[in-house]
Amino acid sequence: MNKPDIPVLFRELFKSHNLQDNLVGVGQGHKFIRGENTGKEALTILVRKKYPKSDLQRNAILPKIMAGVATDIIEVGEIRLLNQRTGFCRPAQPGISLGHYKISAGTFGAVVKDKITGEPLILSNNHVLANITNGIDKRASIGDPIIQPGTYDGGKVADSIIAHLRHFVPIYREKSCPQCRIARTFEVLLNHCLRIVRPNYQVQLMRNSEKLNLVDCAVAAPLNAEDISAEILEFGLIAGIKQPTLGLAIKKSGRTTGITHSQIIATDVTLKVGMNNYEYGVFTDQILAGPMSMPGDSGALILTDDNYAVGLLFAGSEQATMLNKIEHVLEALNVTF
Repeated sequence: MNKPDIPVLFRELFKSHNLQDNLVGVGQGHKFIRGENTGKEALTILVRKKYPKSDLQRNAILPKIMAGVATDIIEVGEIRLLNQRTGFCRPAQPGISLGHYKISAGTFGAVVKDKITGEPLILSNNHVLANITNGIDKRASIGDPIIQPGTYDGGKVADSIIAHLRHFVPIYREKSCPQCRIARTFEVLLNHCLRIVRPNYQVQLMRNSEKLNLVDCAVAAPLNAEDISAEILEFGLIAGIKQPTLGLAIKKSGRTTGITHSQIIATDVTLKVGMNNYEYGVFTDQILAGPMSMPGDSGALILTDDNYAVGLLFAGSEQATMLNKIEHVLEALNVTF
């Protein structure tokens, strides 16, 4: 067909039909009949909602032919900029961007309750809310500001603080700096000698750690309980907890990739996980799922199709996703849903 002037047709529809509140857009496409593509060219008219002709005023009924071609009306809902997960939001929902003020951004996983006080808390990873701290490295401290959205998404300490770090489970590296006085003294002496012959070099002693990690998790206390909502974005409320089983269908709502689905491939997994600066941590009793995440999705709660929690997303690659078992997370933090 001859290419119509789409902007002109768009304006004409506004003027000649009572569509101001329902018309979304106009384009070129194919005619669909009962969901099947006929392959015939058509003028595609996008509306927020399709109504039966009997419910429409006469001047709101669109013609079957415009500009010499058939029209096809497509319902597309309300079209918005896709910043729902990365923008400032109050009340904030699980599934959107947040993080410790020193990191880029992660995902608000869930709202949990302190088992003793019943206080609502924000659940995510240690590396999202506590900057991958082992508790003695000064990477994070209790009371540190948590901002929403995360710094990568424009959040700032000046105006985006939603909570303060309340509790974290330390993450142990595969290799760590020795804490004993003898090793530290030897390291200082060695570097003093090295500066004479190689002033641009420095030696750091490392020791192998025998500690395994069971979880990567932390909680933060919101400034106001009204600032957070327990309903996970696009999923709703958590129904409870289920044990992970092989082949179980799972889903997540995350900051970067939104809603994704996969299945559990393996359980009781022990593996090395890359952290930063060529550091690794060894995690045990983990869950392996198929690919369903990208950077920024860390901290997302993993649910079954019927909204039962099974894990907390903490690591992954283009081929796989790793999850902490949710029962370990809740126990380690002394919280519940």
